[in-house]
Amino acid sequence: MPSLPEWNVPAAIRPRSSDFGFDLDRALSAVVGLHAIIPADAYTAGTLGTERAGNGVLIDDGLVLTIGYLITEAETVWLHLGDGRVVEGHPLGFDQESGFGLVQALGPIDLPPLPLGRSAFAKAGERVIIGGVGGRTRSVAGRIAARQEFAGYWEYLLDDAIFTEPSHPNWGGTALLSATGELIGVGSLQIERSGSNEHYNMSVPIDLLPPVLSDLRKFGRPNKPVRPWLGLYSTEIEDKVVVVGIAPKGPAARAELKTGDVILAVAGDKVASEAEFYRKVWALGTAGVEVPLTLFSGGATFDVVLHSSDRAKFLKAPRLH
Repeated sequence: MPSLPEWNVPAAIRPRSSDFGFDLDRALSAVVGLHAIIPADAYTAGTLGTERAGNGVLIDDGLVLTIGYLITEAETVWLHLGDGRVVEGHPLGFDQESGFGLVQALGPIDLPPLPLGRSAFAKAGERVIIGGVGGRTRSVAGRIAARQEFAGYWEYLLDDAIFTEPSHPNWGGTALLSATGELIGVGSLQIERSGSNEHYNMSVPIDLLPPVLSDLRKFGRPNKPVRPWLGLYSTEIEDKVVVVGIAPKGPAARAELKTGDVILAVAGDKVASEAEFYRKVWALGTAGVEVPLTLFSGGATFDVVLHSSDRAKFLKAPRLH
C-alpha cells in the first residue's frame, strides 16, 4: 500500500483557526491525499511519471476533484484521508481544457464535502488558504497575488488563472479556499516569480467546473466538440513562439516539426505569443482539422500543414472496476 511522504508546511505560513470565521479544521478535512499508479507503457508515463502524488478535495459524496495530470492514464488510484485511512478510487473523468480531474472513491469517505464558491468574485489581495492533506500543518495561509491569463507549453490556456503566494510545497490538487471557507480553485502549478527565488502557485478557477461536471461524471470528458491538438510543446522568446519539444507520434511529429522551429503564423495570421497561437489554432475548427503553419527554421521560412488530432485518443482509458 503506497504511503504519502512525511512533511509539514513551515509554522509561520500555516493558517490559524482564529483568523477565519468558519470551522477551518472541518473544511480542511475534505482535502485528501492522492497517489496514482500509471502503466509504464502509458503515453504520459515518460513526461509525467508512473507514480504521481498530490491532493484532491471532496466536493460531493465520494467524489474527489483534483488536477487532471495526476490521474491521466492511471491504472490505480489511492485516496489518503487525513486520519490515516486509505480508500481506493477510480479515475472518473478529465477535462483537457480546464485541467480538472475527477476521482470516484470506491469505499466510504465519511467527511463533509467542501462547498463550491465563485472564483469570479475572488480579487487580487484577498486572503486565501491553500489546503493540503493533513490539515493546518499541511496548508498555507496566503493571498491572491494576481488574476491573469496563463498559457501552458502543452497547448493549454486559461483566460483568468488565480496566482497565490506564498507557494504551497505540494501544490498539485490543493484546495484553494476563500476567506469564507468555499472552494474557489484547485492547485495546478508552481511558477517562479521573475527576478526572485520565490514562487507562486497557479490554481484553476472553480467556475470552470460546473459547466462540465455532469458530463465528466457521465462520460469521463466534456460532451462537446474537441479542440484540435498538435502534439508540440512551445515557449515564448522575444515575441516569438518557439517549439521546444515534440510529443511522440502526434501531429507535429508526423509533420516532422523540430525543436527550435519558430512558428510565425497560423493559416496566414501572424502569431507573437503562445495564447495567440493556441486561439488561432482552435478557431480553425475541431480535432481533425487541417492546421496550416508558417515556420522559420535553419534560415528559411516555409509552410507546413498539420493534421490535428484529439489528444485523448493517445491516452489509455481508465480500467473498469
